[in-house]
Amino acid sequence: MHYESKIVGAMRPDNTPADNDRVEIGPTRLAYDEWHAAGLECPDLPAMREYRWRKLTQAIVDRGLDGLLMYDPLNVRYATDTTNMQLWCAHNPCRACLLLANGHMVLWEYGALPYMSAFNPLVREVRGGGSFFYFATGNRTEEKAADFANTIDALLREHCGTGAKKRLAIDKIQIAGLQALQKHGITVCDGEEVTERTRAVKGPDEIKAMRCAMHACEQSIAAMRTVAAPGVTENDVWAELHRQNIRRGGEWIETRILSSGVRTNPWFQECGPRVINNNELLAFDTDLIGCYGMCADISRTWFVGDGEPSAEQKRLHRIALEHISENTDILKPGVSFRELCETGNALPAEFVPQRYGSKYHGVGLCDEWPSIKYPMDWEERGYDGVLEPGMMLCVEAYIGAVGGRDGIKLEDQVLITENGVENLTHCPFDERLL
Repeated sequence: MHYESKIVGAMRPDNTPADNDRVEIGPTRLAYDEWHAAGLECPDLPAMREYRWRKLTQAIVDRGLDGLLMYDPLNVRYATDTTNMQLWCAHNPCRACLLLANGHMVLWEYGALPYMSAFNPLVREVRGGGSFFYFATGNRTEEKAADFANTIDALLREHCGTGAKKRLAIDKIQIAGLQALQKHGITVCDGEEVTERTRAVKGPDEIKAMRCAMHACEQSIAAMRTVAAPGVTENDVWAELHRQNIRRGGEWIETRILSSGVRTNPWFQECGPRVINNNELLAFDTDLIGCYGMCADISRTWFVGDGEPSAEQKRLHRIALEHISENTDILKPGVSFRELCETGNALPAEFVPQRYGSKYHGVGLCDEWPSIKYPMDWEERGYDGVLEPGMMLCVEAYIGAVGGRDGIKLEDQVLITENGVENLTHCPFDERLL
């Protein structure tokens, strides 16, 4: 069954909205104009939504489940393509989505506002009453959780015909809700496995959406590059990335990992009020949720100043670039995670102690499954799997020695194709460091 979109306004020939009165948030005219100039094709959003809905429903059926209950805002986004106060809802779980094995989808919306999802007819019901976190319900938490569980049980019986045995996968839920569902005899299964594995392989329109999001992110990075200069603060530079992302219809940034000078080593220091000095390194990791809710995860390190990088800075950058380049070249369908862990470019011993947490990781609406580790981490944290066409990965490196002054962070985002790999990242490296 194909559902028509309810986006307000007609569509232009280039598949972009003809007006700005649409309900759902999305790209701006600036982004559309840039994509048109770059020859990029926008995704067919109704088709993308149906692809995700069908794929997630099939995953439920394949696992013998009666339904999937999602509270994670990104899973709700994947299932419904709806947004509402994403960051607030991440720590105040009030939005939930139940997808049943017959494809019937129910959204519990903040304030039970039906118009927030009216553009997507795949959402068949909008309800209220999905909240039972303490701020919202106080000493009535168990009561409200029981009400919610009663509703879930009724929906399972109505749409799945289940008797005493009901199997419901859940990604995240608070203790009161879990206990209330279990009192109905519902067997609770792992919903994160369902959503992570389903989201891992992207469909044609998701790939188009990601190409657009990456281009918008790279335009934002280019604008940030013009701000990065001696005398400005790290926060000034980071603020420009956020501003440019929002200007193009992007959504938020998951971290604030940007550092300069001696703060580039060790890694994972967040940006702050430090003033960037002349002839220093500036390194960042975008972790940016951009247009269409797609994550554009790019890392670059720049030399800032009117001088020349040192031989050591160039050496570190060369090692980092060789690392991600060689590790990209070995990607192709059918390669196992274990093989990727054990092959490719080996980190020089001096950089192993401060190695990045993963050699590769999946990416889509955010950092996603899988996370592929370095050989020395396999026994403790590694797990196997196989690359498939349509997967997207980030290939990362942090190169910085313990006690060293500088560190280099580089990261590209790639697509696994039928025959190999395509690098989706076109953001230039700093020529002075090459």
